[in-house]
Amino acid sequence: MDSFSDLSFFTLLMKQGNMAATAQEMGVTPPSVSKRLAALEARLGVRLLHRTTRRISLTPEGETYLVEGARVLNELDALERTVAGAKAAPRGLVKVSATLGFGRRHIAPMLSKFARAYPDVEVQLHLADRAVNLVEQGFDAAIRLGELPDARLTARQLAPNQRMLCAAPSYLRKHGEPANPRELQQHRCIFLRESDEPFGTWHLRAGSRHETVKVRGPLSSNDGDCAMAWALDGHGILMRSEWDAAPYLRSGRLRPILQTWTLPPADIYLVFPTKAHLSAKTRAFVDFTLKYFEARRDVPAGTASW
Repeated sequence: MDSFSDLSFFTLLMKQGNMAATAQEMGVTPPSVSKRLAALEARLGVRLLHRTTRRISLTPEGETYLVEGARVLNELDALERTVAGAKAAPRGLVKVSATLGFGRRHIAPMLSKFARAYPDVEVQLHLADRAVNLVEQGFDAAIRLGELPDARLTARQLAPNQRMLCAAPSYLRKHGEPANPRELQQHRCIFLRESDEPFGTWHLRAGSRHETVKVRGPLSSNDGDCAMAWALDGHGILMRSEWDAAPYLRSGRLRPILQTWTLPPADIYLVFPTKAHLSAKTRAFVDFTLKYFEARRDVPAGTASW
């Protein structure tokens, strides 16, 4: 096998995430994939992957081979397009990651339209309650809220998004409304176990004043839809992004709390590995996503217009 073929094989292996899926994609048996990987590692003289019975993960050498190899393949693809005098049509697999709630509510409907516009592009949507490692797990792009990417990623804002505190009128009639952040400690609060943020710790700011409050409550979840349902049912005060809370604020099923205080923003970003040349399929996805959210980028955060 030549070097470019090996690079393509290794990139496919990381995109699929395991030997069996790669074998199915290539139309060969899993032992053939394992044998080819072993031959590649023997040729390079280094171990590219840590392998267990349940998963594979990149070694430092494997990550270098994947990242730099992808750059080489993209440069070769760009060179061939230039020489041929034509732009490659978008086709192939694009792997996308998004958060559970936002992915279901906004990204899945967008991908329905994308699939009709680009029938030769296959999209795999992975929904999770925490950010994935795009490079190591072979994703082409991800939708992230309020998280800054590392140096290997390019970020493009899709929409501003403000976090807010809210509660059902039934809860406020029974328990009253907090006048300042410290009074949150006397209330029943609903919160999400997500990412690596300190559990049950809320940060609020008003001008130069900053308050960090440890809140408590009987209900918590890693799923925003569950937390929202509990808030609507009057179980407590919830911190939620405006994209999720806005419809209920407009209808009156939720009321905003401590409006003179702000919480850390959760702006919505499209992130993808930084490369000199994106593949045609990834470029098509990036451009389509930016166009889809174009109208939202000019709406100020906190206007509850979702």
